Amino acid sequence: MTPGVATARLPYWVRGDTNAFFGFGVNVLVNVLTLTGLCIGVIGMPAADVFGVILPALGIALVAGNIFYTFLARRLAAREGRSDVTALPYGPSVPHMFIVIFVIMLPIYLTTKNPVAAWTAGIAWAFIIGVIVLIGAFVGPYIRKYAPKAALLGTLAGISITFISMNPAGNMWNYAWIALPVFGLLLIGLLTDVKLPYNFPIGLAALLVGTAIGWIGGAMSVPDVTSAARDIAFAFPHLKFGLLLDGLADMAPLLATAIPLGVYNFTEAMTNVESAATAGDRYNLRSVLLADGAGAVIGSCLGSPFPPAVYVGHPGWKAAGGRTGYSMATGVVIALLCFFGLFGLLGAILPTAAIVPILLYIGLLIGAQAFQATPKAHAAAVVAALIPNIAQWATGQMDNALAAAGTSAAEVGTSALAGAGVVYDGLRTLGEGAILAGLVLGAIVAFIIDKRFWHAAVFAGSGAVLSFIGLIHAEKVQWNADGQVTLGYLFLTVVCVLFALSKPVPRVPGQDEMDSFEGNTFTEAPEGGVPVPAEGATSATR
Repeated sequence: MTPGVATARLPYWVRGDTNAFFGFGVNVLVNVLTLTGLCIGVIGMPAADVFGVILPALGIALVAGNIFYTFLARRLAAREGRSDVTALPYGPSVPHMFIVIFVIMLPIYLTTKNPVAAWTAGIAWAFIIGVIVLIGAFVGPYIRKYAPKAALLGTLAGISITFISMNPAGNMWNYAWIALPVFGLLLIGLLTDVKLPYNFPIGLAALLVGTAIGWIGGAMSVPDVTSAARDIAFAFPHLKFGLLLDGLADMAPLLATAIPLGVYNFTEAMTNVESAATAGDRYNLRSVLLADGAGAVIGSCLGSPFPPAVYVGHPGWKAAGGRTGYSMATGVVIALLCFFGLFGLLGAILPTAAIVPILLYIGLLIGAQAFQATPKAHAAAVVAALIPNIAQWATGQMDNALAAAGTSAAEVGTSALAGAGVVYDGLRTLGEGAILAGLVLGAIVAFIIDKRFWHAAVFAGSGAVLSFIGLIHAEKVQWNADGQVTLGYLFLTVVCVLFALSKPVPRVPGQDEMDSFEGNTFTEAPEGGVPVPAEGATSATR
């Protein structure tokens, strides 16, 4: 077939797009409802700012991004003369959504009691993420080549266990009679091959069942729906350079999380592009990374602190029959809901307990992938990468509890906390810059397991440099941020170098790793012997 013929024969909508649209569309809908609730309920932002600025800004980024990925899919179909090309899924990143709320915005809000100050910091953080992803379009392959998969996925699993899973789980058990049936439906539909009659989308079915239980059981209120309906108003995004510049004026504390999450963003994008290639659709990696970075930058300039990204799950939507229409339809529908302020109404109609189970499912899936997509021998490295994120979450919970009691750790005294068995100082130091710290620790452990001590020494030395300038294990970026931590990493570097000089034989991959590779379950393994999953999960995990 000649170029251009496939485009002419590729309909803008096929039957499979309907299944993919309801599955993917409900996923994005739930994510937007969640971030709306977090902004209002956790940060205390005025609803007018959330519905009038943040959601319209996010809507622009989503519709532009999904249209762009539809264009890429149709261009690929024309170039290769195929009519079975599936567009990449695109939406607000779930890990970033929780990180920006609980790690960036909430501490500032609790300190200043000013939601606008927290908002400006979130916008600046999203802008930095976008810039890093744009840079990653050119340097990302090198980072992915040398960082073990256990370190990259392990630190993500730490986020999934803490910031993605724990809060939804707590909300679920407040209304377990609504949430558990929904959770069960999601697990059956997304983790097994059981299908509903007429292939009805399981995500939509679970949401409808939970909503029906909530209304029948009296958990919802008609007056709330009436009030939300009165607040419906059209809002179109406009530039918020003033807020962005205010946030960037104090950007140093943001770098400790923005840099590693930016690295994760373009690393995960590369994995998703490889997953799509294994399913038969070979997209240009640089185009994808440039689009993701541009989406975050544009959204932040319009006032959104939530960077969008390519989702895991392309093979699943392709298997469901989705082609290009589902992606464009999702972007347009979600954008219209954002522009017309309908998420307030949807939030009043849909019980929170019927929404958050999908977030717990996503957290479970991301955590499981960290172990499933890495060699069994690297399990300890995954756990090592988890620990800093758990420490950061734990100290955040301590700080929030103390703030609610009208005090702080400094006022109570860390010695008094230590006397009560609370290791506050150490956990706080461990958890600062947790994502990057987890990557460093996970890589060190993975390379030590493989007896690649020179590699371990390089990452230990990197830990010394990063801690010295405050990107990890420190409250802010500064010179000589925490000398004792830097000294510890330097001593670890010396230990690794001494063992490297003995020239040990590197670990031989286990049979399970070889079987996975030879069976084409994984694509080409990067340096370090860690294979990359050939296909993503059947649902968006970002």
